Amino acid sequence: MNQTRGSALRPLARALTGERAGPVLLFVEGAAGEGKSHLLRALADLPGTAHTVRVRWRCGAGAGPPGEDGARQAPTLWLVDDVHRADEDELRWLRRVLGGLEPGSAAAVAYRPEELPVPGLPLGGPPMTYPSRITVLRHRLAPWDEERVHRAAAEALDGGCTAEAARRLYELTGGVPQVVVDLLAVLRERHPEFTGTAAEVEAAGVPTRLAELVLSRTHALPPEHRPVVWAAAVLGAPAPRDELIAVSGLGTAAGTGALLRALETAALAEPAEGRYGFAVPLAAPAVRASVPGPVRQDLHGRAAAVLRRRQPVPWGDVAEHHRAAGETRRWLGAVEKAAAAAAGAGRHQEAITLLERTLATPGLPPRSRARLAPLLARSAVTGLRSDQTVEVLAQIVRDASLPPAVRGELRLDLGLMLANQMGRGAEGRQVLEIAAAELREVRPGLAARAMAALSSTFLPGNHIEADREWIARAVTITDAGDDEVMRTAVLANQADLALSCADPGAWDLVKELSGRDTDPACARQAARGLCNAANSAVWLGFHDRAEDLLAEGLELAARSGAPYQEHTALGSRLLQEWWTGRWRGLAERCEDFVAATADMPFLASDAYVVRGMLALAQGDWGEAGPWLSQRGTTRAENLPVPLAATAAGAAIRLALARQEVEAAAEQARGAWTALAGKGVWTWGSELLPWAVEAVARAGDTAAAHAMVRAFSQGIDRRDAPAARAALIRSRAVLTETEALAGDEPGRLLRAAELYREAAAAYAALPHPYSRALTAEGAARCVLVAAADAGSGTGEEDVDVDVDTPAPPGPVLSTPWAVAELETCARSFAELGAVWDAARVRALLRTQRPVKKGRPPGRPSHADELSPREAEVAQLAVSGLTNREIAATLHLSPRTVEQHIARAMRKTGALSRRDLAHRLATARPPHTCGPSPEGTAATTTGPAGAET
Repeated sequence: MNQTRGSALRPLARALTGERAGPVLLFVEGAAGEGKSHLLRALADLPGTAHTVRVRWRCGAGAGPPGEDGARQAPTLWLVDDVHRADEDELRWLRRVLGGLEPGSAAAVAYRPEELPVPGLPLGGPPMTYPSRITVLRHRLAPWDEERVHRAAAEALDGGCTAEAARRLYELTGGVPQVVVDLLAVLRERHPEFTGTAAEVEAAGVPTRLAELVLSRTHALPPEHRPVVWAAAVLGAPAPRDELIAVSGLGTAAGTGALLRALETAALAEPAEGRYGFAVPLAAPAVRASVPGPVRQDLHGRAAAVLRRRQPVPWGDVAEHHRAAGETRRWLGAVEKAAAAAAGAGRHQEAITLLERTLATPGLPPRSRARLAPLLARSAVTGLRSDQTVEVLAQIVRDASLPPAVRGELRLDLGLMLANQMGRGAEGRQVLEIAAAELREVRPGLAARAMAALSSTFLPGNHIEADREWIARAVTITDAGDDEVMRTAVLANQADLALSCADPGAWDLVKELSGRDTDPACARQAARGLCNAANSAVWLGFHDRAEDLLAEGLELAARSGAPYQEHTALGSRLLQEWWTGRWRGLAERCEDFVAATADMPFLASDAYVVRGMLALAQGDWGEAGPWLSQRGTTRAENLPVPLAATAAGAAIRLALARQEVEAAAEQARGAWTALAGKGVWTWGSELLPWAVEAVARAGDTAAAHAMVRAFSQGIDRRDAPAARAALIRSRAVLTETEALAGDEPGRLLRAAELYREAAAAYAALPHPYSRALTAEGAARCVLVAAADAGSGTGEEDVDVDVDTPAPPGPVLSTPWAVAELETCARSFAELGAVWDAARVRALLRTQRPVKKGRPPGRPSHADELSPREAEVAQLAVSGLTNREIAATLHLSPRTVEQHIARAMRKTGALSRRDLAHRLATARPPHTCGPSPEGTAATTTGPAGAET
């Protein structure tokens, strides 16, 4: 807009300031609402023309033209608006004034080109003869582009407008500035109810100014010509001449004449070559509403007939015209074809919306419901929004008049949606069991699909052996038939079950899914299987294979039109990035994923858990709990089994860090019972270490040993790298906890060996965060053992020698432990694990000897934060309480309080929130190395708790 205005201002400014030798006449043309008057106001305020006389006139106002005296004044700026409304006297006056412009003067004349009495001649006929001294220019205003409309919406609605809503705003208004502004005013009046969606923009209606303009132009036509405008309103979008005339019912000769007259009076326009309709799409509903009902029905009936002759047939539009014409049978037939076409093209949400609206119509014939409901169910299973569909299908399956095969198929899809998209696993399982029984005789292929779905290891409830029975029954049925789609569907579940349990031959089943993409229905099932296999590979720790499967599954899901599978794979990618240490921007990616799936929060379960684990590692404990509990959107018992176990492990760790040992142990027992009830032990990799620590620290070492034994037996001879690393780590945790409780320093070296073995296993995966945690554990055990050994000799730094086989690598000694902790601190810092880095640095400070020759007292940091102050401040702004900071850094709460007070004084912060802002904008403090403060010989236990 600024560029457009600038191109009009410059020539007039040069004429008025003497930069141009002769006068300038600028014609400003633009359709109604495109900003002509706005531009004239801008021209009236040209900079550097304070001594210019300004003469303003709006034609057609009824007062007659101004006097001639103004024309003799120089320099003069003439600003004339609405020339299309000028009468003969005004036109004669204008010709005289504009033809007599002198140097130093200029004129801007604005008009609507579509309303000129003589097209192309703003000053009427005959053509004007301009003196050679006058420079005559023409400036054509244009509608706003989509980006400009989006900016206007963001400004008017304080940013509360989505890109989708802004795009719809642009489409409806055609970018005409005045219509955009008027429609935004309507939306702004609905604040705060307006939430910024495209549907709300559509529901806002036609602004009064636009409605009056288009209705007045329509009414100005002779009654016999109006049907062509009504036809354009019923069609909605610009149409070819023959179609428009056919819908109007006027016949070729009369229709052509009517169209020409409508174009002359600007009642209609030619937005695209050879297509006629309204210049502003939003004008159509205003005219449509003014058409008498019986006439409007006839117009819709003719519109449906016309559109059925197009290739391809726009069945969605045809259906809407049949409905509006009252042609029920034809409407339902067109709906079925429209939904099938949309689903076949992968536009599942379009099909879902159309079918939901149709099936909600009262009095729909049962036969029609039986035909349309399966189409809705199939699209909803693949699509992204199912809440309303679930309610529709739940009502339909109660209809006793439905054929059993149809009811069973609907129940199958209802069960899939409940279990998958909605996260209501127990309810979905019940529905699927009924569907399997209903379909067993009438549709065995669909019965096998229901049985395969019941075998999902991700669903809480059934033990793995029951899942194996379901998949075996499904395989038997599909092997006996020739339905390749159902065979692929069952194979997808078979591979998923085998891989999630790390069964022998699982990868061979996954390979069978590749290449099954010749048939679109097979391709969607193969995409599901590959995306699920990628998810299982992530949990097992096969990250290279997971990347390949994610790439293949996502490509196939996108190509076959399976958005639900695409989103499940994207959730798996977030987990992959967490474990492999790709944390930069990960929190934002999780939050974006949650926002994008707000209508179906269960889809974002992975994102919630990853975001919660990030918050825990970053010390933002106030946020960690809500994220780990899905912010109340999904109950823990409804989460997929591995995700529930992982979230529970993080919650147990959080409770341990807060010294809430009994609460942690209680959580551990509950989560372990759920995992054992499922029997898929490979899902427990992120639960086992923290559950073992919690119950062991609570004094129940027998339960901790039982957990380790059960897990070890459950993954025996299975290829599950992440689970094996977790088993070694859990043994280390249990050995360390028992050694500390029983005052057995010799066993601490065994714990250190186990920790180091686990660290090597995590490094191979790679799981850099878990590697750093276990390496920290190894170093911690060595330091405690060294401190105990040194306490008897007076030495502070001794190598520890025990009668156990020497582990590979460096000797476990105090120097090795200090070097390992320094590596861990760097690893945590690089990942962004603020809390973990601070805990390790605190432990390092206990091993740093006091420098000889250092002056008494602590070094002065003047107005800069000391390393300890910076560390405490960082933990404080991340969300930890003083007591939690004290436990992490082995300080007293009073000392923490003093550090925070000094940090606030030095930075000028007024609160902890303000301190966060000051730290973010200040130069990063040097906190990567150990601080000279805090040399007390305090050690930490497995969870970083003070011991």
